[in-house]
Amino acid sequence: MIALLVVLLVALPIAEIAVIIKVGSWLGVGNTIVLLLAISVLGVWLVKRQGIGVLRRMREQTNAGRVPGKEMVDGALLLLAGALLIPPGFITDAAGLLLLLPPVRAGIRGVTRRRLGRRVVRRVEIRRLDAPPDRY
Repeated sequence: MIALLVVLLVALPIAEIAVIIKVGSWLGVGNTIVLLLAISVLGVWLVKRQGIGVLRRMREQTNAGRVPGKEMVDGALLLLAGALLIPPGFITDAAGLLLLLPPVRAGIRGVTRRRLGRRVVRRVEIRRLDAPPDRY
């Protein structure tokens, strides 16, 4: 966990700066800044558009009496995509744009479900072991 924080707080910004400098040497400073701003604006617009669709599907599931689990995970992933698209940088923008693709979100959703499902099963088993024996 600490290694992940070090990567996020130290290595990622250094990598972002390096990529921005490299792209700036190819395109020029002005074009690079315009490209970064355009990606951020377009990304936020796409997140908003897809987020409205997810909210609509959540409402439909809720009205049908079902738990909107898939839609809730999609909403969280779209929120993460928006957070990745707002700060300037090509690496985070690429990750954010990937999260906007429904097949990528579906893959992440499947992995997340499996991992959370295993944790839930483990916790239930642990609680059963810790529970006092039935007296009846």
